[in-house]
Amino acid sequence: MPAQPYAELLDALYDALNRRDLVHPDPLEFLYDYEDEGDREIVGLVSSCLAYGNVHQILKSVSSVLACMPSPRRFLLESSREDLRDRFAHFKYRFTTGEELATTLFGAKRVIERFGSLQACFATGLSPEHDTVVPALSFFVRELSRVFDAPPRSLLPPPERGSAVKRLNLFLRWMVRQDAVDPGGWHSIPAAKLLVPVDIHMHRLCLRLGLTRRKQGDLKTSYEITDAFRAVAPDDPVRFDFCLTRLGIRGDMNPECFINLCKHACQ
Repeated sequence: MPAQPYAELLDALYDALNRRDLVHPDPLEFLYDYEDEGDREIVGLVSSCLAYGNVHQILKSVSSVLACMPSPRRFLLESSREDLRDRFAHFKYRFTTGEELATTLFGAKRVIERFGSLQACFATGLSPEHDTVVPALSFFVRELSRVFDAPPRSLLPPPERGSAVKRLNLFLRWMVRQDAVDPGGWHSIPAAKLLVPVDIHMHRLCLRLGLTRRKQGDLKTSYEITDAFRAVAPDDPVRFDFCLTRLGIRGDMNPECFINLCKHACQ
């Protein structure tokens, strides 16, 4: 069901919660420290790729990686594959090993050398006839993964496998949208083609609101939820992602109150 019955409530929630002071704890906060877009896109890739599990452990892991690369773009371009392996040899976060992290960063280096930036690579895979970013995202993942001897285990899931690729869609939200929360910078990618990053909080909330009936939080569910929000914000369907996920992530907020307001609006 489209989100139109909730349009005014969604706009009010956006106005109330789409604030930078409500970002912490969230790996997005690392991007604010980098003015240079070349640095920020690398920080965004690292921060989003590691955005699984306990948020405080995520922040700790991302911080440890970024501490090794004070100027991320220059660091990558000046590092060999062996340099990266040595630098992150002792890194380990849940399913992600130092070897996988180093290879992903080396893949990013190769992409930057070939295309000029991560943004330019992504834009190469996007055509005007594409309704969403998914084809470009598949191209982007393939290019980053070229340096792997086997498919990446945890960091670069290809969309064609059908998962929601929540972390990569989160990365795109950060890099494409620009408002009080999302820093943006990827101006060549239309926000209208983004997909909602579907995590457990967003999936549960959208089930309660009737914006999807799908029980599995996969890519098809992401399409369905995005279409529901596109009915309200056709040029920016991911506009409400941050404020809605605050309801499930922050312990000082109650999603039931918003759900009840929405149910009342439908009566």
